[in-house]
This record gives sequence, C-alpha cells and structure tokens, in this order.
Amino acid sequence: MTIDHNWREATNLVHGGTQRSAFGETSEALFLTQGYLYDSAEAAEARFKGEDDGFIYSRYGNPTNAMFEQRMCLLEGAEDARSTASGMAAVTAAIGCQVQAGDHILAARALFGSCRWVVEKLMPRYGVSCTLVDGRDIEAWKAAIRPETKVLFLETPTNPTLELVDIRAVADLAHENGAKLVVDNVFSTPLFQKPLQLGADIVVYSATKHIDGQGRCLGGVILGDKEWIDENLHDYFRHTGPSLSPFNAWNLLKGLETLPVRVEKQTANAGQLADFLADQDKVSWISYPGHASHPQAELAARQMTGGSTLIAFELKGGKQAAFAFENALKLVGISNNLGDAKSLITHPATTTHKNLSDEDRAALNISDGLLRISVGLEDVNDLMEDLGQALQASG
Repeated sequence: MTIDHNWREATNLVHGGTQRSAFGETSEALFLTQGYLYDSAEAAEARFKGEDDGFIYSRYGNPTNAMFEQRMCLLEGAEDARSTASGMAAVTAAIGCQVQAGDHILAARALFGSCRWVVEKLMPRYGVSCTLVDGRDIEAWKAAIRPETKVLFLETPTNPTLELVDIRAVADLAHENGAKLVVDNVFSTPLFQKPLQLGADIVVYSATKHIDGQGRCLGGVILGDKEWIDENLHDYFRHTGPSLSPFNAWNLLKGLETLPVRVEKQTANAGQLADFLADQDKVSWISYPGHASHPQAELAARQMTGGSTLIAFELKGGKQAAFAFENALKLVGISNNLGDAKSLITHPATTTHKNLSDEDRAALNISDGLLRISVGLEDVNDLMEDLGQALQASG
C-alpha cells in the first residue's frame, strides 16, 4: 500500500491507495473475481469473524474497489468509504441504512428527481416520513425539524438550477437535534467543496459523473467516519448488495488520475460560457456559482473554491425556444448525463424532473424554457460559436 498522507491532492489522485500484486504492475490491477481462497478452515473462520482483514466475497469487498475507496477517502478527507453500483445506490444506501419505521427525513426540496423519489415515495412505504423545505432558508429547516428526525439530506449546488445550501448551518442544526447530515456533492465535485470539513456527516457521489468523466461506466461512493459506516452502513451494504463492479472501479481509478486537469479546464470553460450567456438578449437569466449575478454569490465564495462545470439558463420563448435551441446545436450533445469530457445539454422539465408536478417544478424555478448545460473540454470558442448559432435558431 502506498498511501502517504503528506502527499498533496493531485498526487494522491494518481498514487493514493494503490496496492500492487507480486507482479509489480504500474497500473492498478483489475481483480475480476467473485470469491477468495483460504489457506485453511481456521483461516476462513478467522476471516468471517473479522479477526483477519482479508477479502471474503466481492459483494462485500474487492481489492480493486478497495483502492478506489481509499483514494476517494484521501480526496474527501474521510475515514472510510463504500463504493456502490451507481450514484442512486449510494444515496439510497446512505439514507436507508440509518432509518427505521417512525423516523423522519428532512430534505431540501431542490433534489435530482430520483433522489426526491427515494425520500418522498420510497421511504414512506417503510414508515419513514419526509418533509421537504426550501434548502436556502435555514429558518425553514429549523421550523420543520422534529424529535424523530434522523437524517437531513441536501445537494448543493442543486440539480438543475444550481441553488446553494449553507452546509455548515444545516449541519449545526442536525447535530443540535441528534441527527446526521447527508450531502450529495456531485455538482461541486470533491475538488471545489469539502462537506465533511463544513460539518456534514456523510457525503455521497455519483461517480458516473466527473469522477469517471468520460462516459464509460456507472458508479457511486459513500464516505463518512469509520464508526458510522461500521454501525450503520456495513451490514446494510453486505446484505443488500449495491456493490460496484471491479471493472467499473478500475475505470474510476483511471478517472481520478485526471480529475483535477479535467474539472479545472471544464470550470474555466463554464465561467466563460456563463459570461457569454448572461449577455444574450434571448436569455432571461443564468445561474452559475461564482458569477456576480448569482443570488448566493457570497455563500458560493464562502463554501466553494471553484464554480462548477454546469450552468442553468432560461430562454425566452419557453419549451418551443428551448427545443429549437437544443436541436440546432452541432457540437453540444443532448443528454441527461453530466460531468463528461464532452459538453452535454438537457431540458430538465421534460427529462430529469419530468415526474414532478407542475406546481413542484414552478417552486423549483424549473420552467419550460430552462436548460442545463454540462460544460466539457472542447475549445471554449467553439462552444461559444455553437451556443451563439443555436440562439439565433431558437426563434
């Protein structure tokens, strides 16, 4: 094992957590195996009793997955982690492992559609109630918390409008009431925001997004302190089986090696595109953390060290204009994914948030003219030219 806690972030993302086999391979090894052999019956017994730290079954743990988890811990500043088959597996496990019938979940209403489904629809089936609040308003959080509240859940910046939630304020409220705060940190990436340092207890990622960053595979990860994972997540994870494929873990390790280079360039591109879009007559408004027009620019400066690779913007002319704009794009692809090396755009009202009611979408400022662009690694001038000609074609 080559973990050195004195290494800086970029070095850890290349070398952290690496375990080499007897062959001394340069690249991390890919262990495609379901099970493991023991030297004796006594060794098997010791392994199952937890007296030996070796692997038992790849649903529980795998050497390639372990390298990915260790590298993510170094990046996030976490004590322990579990990798999962997808980002939604991470969200569901992080919440579900610590609640039972009679408990209450308090969440920000601005969530990815599937995350809202988990807290609003799935958890109540098992007797766990849920309240959604305006995540920007700490007084709304305070008014809604209950003695039986066990989990507070938020994402910041939010999907798709890039609203911000004050992580430290919500974490303090959670701890004052004996609850845990779970933060979905996908939009900011672990490079630009450190929720654990701001008081959060658990951080989740869809590693499918920036961590892979090249459209290759699904993955997720849950990070927190070792005590919480041992007492809450460990058994849930072992018995419900949301485990990550070792092949995907290997891809994600490769993605981590280039994460800073990719995200910094994508963010620089996004900042320039945000300035460009803000000056367009056909654009009603933009939302980009760090841009002077963002209503929470002060909070962005306080808890984030960079903007984002994503921009939300509304076109005048509603759905007709938005669809015409998307259909006219020649370089930017239409896709609900994000964080990719290729620039991608989606219309949230008809894709990621289509299952919300009209009233819920209106409350989240998801209009028929809203578009969300995930900015890639292309030359920013080519991107501006593509957006410019699409604006002309939008009518």
